[in-house]
Amino acid sequence: MRAVLRRRCRHVSTATLLMLSLTACGEDDNTFDPSTVLNPKTKVTITIDCMPPEEEAAELKEWKEDVDEFNKTYPNVTIEGRSTPGQCLEPPQFTAMLKAKSQPDVFYTYFTDLPQVLSEDAAEDISSYVHPWTVRLLKDINPDVLDSLKHKDRLYGLPNSNYTMGLLINRKLFKDAGLNPDTPPRTWDEVRAAAKKIAALGNGIAGFGEYSAGNTGGWHFTAQMYSVGGDVVDASGEKAAFNTDLGKQVAKNLHAMRWEDDSMGRTQLLKWGDLQKQIATDKLGMFLAAPDDIAYMVQQLGAKYENFGMGPIPGGRNTLAGGDNYMIKKGISGDKIKAAIAWLNFKNLTVGKGQFDWARTKADGLPVGIPQPNFWLNDSKTKDDAARVQHATMPVANFKTFMDHPVAGKNEPPKAQEVYKVLDNVMSGILTNKDADIDKLLSTAETEVNRILTD
Repeated sequence: MRAVLRRRCRHVSTATLLMLSLTACGEDDNTFDPSTVLNPKTKVTITIDCMPPEEEAAELKEWKEDVDEFNKTYPNVTIEGRSTPGQCLEPPQFTAMLKAKSQPDVFYTYFTDLPQVLSEDAAEDISSYVHPWTVRLLKDINPDVLDSLKHKDRLYGLPNSNYTMGLLINRKLFKDAGLNPDTPPRTWDEVRAAAKKIAALGNGIAGFGEYSAGNTGGWHFTAQMYSVGGDVVDASGEKAAFNTDLGKQVAKNLHAMRWEDDSMGRTQLLKWGDLQKQIATDKLGMFLAAPDDIAYMVQQLGAKYENFGMGPIPGGRNTLAGGDNYMIKKGISGDKIKAAIAWLNFKNLTVGKGQFDWARTKADGLPVGIPQPNFWLNDSKTKDDAARVQHATMPVANFKTFMDHPVAGKNEPPKAQEVYKVLDNVMSGILTNKDADIDKLLSTAETEVNRILTD
């Protein structure tokens, strides 16, 4: 989802460049030295999105160190970082940038941005540039993550981060309500039962929270549909798929929790940021979230890591998955493309380095131990998981249930933000109107989404 209030950039760093083969146009010599990727006499300057701003002192320090280290191998490449106010662009500005062709040479996007980027002919097809690397190294990256960056089997970006939604819980409130925080609810019936017990604590505490405004309600309705095996758009991408028995099941369960159980709190029309504030101040027992919400609540809201835990999304059939990545501007030179890919590998895609250099992250006072980003497979995953535990700055055991029971991720629907805006009306209707006509809400939303999908 493209955040409505903020466009989240994750700033990463590394101290050592992985020596790998990075060639253009199909070379696949396994002994290829990356320092010869670019002719050392060819001077190249590339602009890079999302350089940390001054107020993010630790991240900016690492960025500068990384540029220096990168230049030890590529002294002929000049890195010009761009620090965009708001880190990074909000949706209207992002669209305007693409239309004006004013994006940096290496620009930040969400997985869901690929159709828009391609419609504006804004990103290079980098398949031929990374093929040898793909064979040897990208095999350890979850193929679902890479598939999010492909169109017709052509690769248009390299991942920076990924997430899947789970159930975020307030461990203190679980204990106060006589619940075991080490075994978060695994079904929606269990969620409902736990929410009642937590809400019974009184003092304005809600057991379970949901969004219903700013497109976030539709986002979470989609996640709940996925969790029970449903969908919001069919496989063709041209027809709504939520006005079904499963859609009614999701809606009726939320309506019952809100009005029969009174376990969701009286204040509704909540959007991103509201539930985080509630759970961080011990006023909310649980809500659906991605793991990076935990770092936000500690760093921005003053919460403590030990107060949170996570389990997989209730229902467990599928979960909403997403992430962010970097693409390379269409039309730049081949030398710039090679330099850009070298930088992205150096910065983002090496186990034990960059954003996965957990020893350095800890030393710089940044969080270590959050379950995601984690797009590794095979030996890479084993090594990365062990390093997270070794250097953790938080109790990683609190996320064990989430990590031990991964749920298959599904990407967001086509025209996601437009669809979510319509589904906000379903969520707000359910949560603000005791007499809501669920069948009518879903039917009206279905008509509107069908129109959006076929426009």
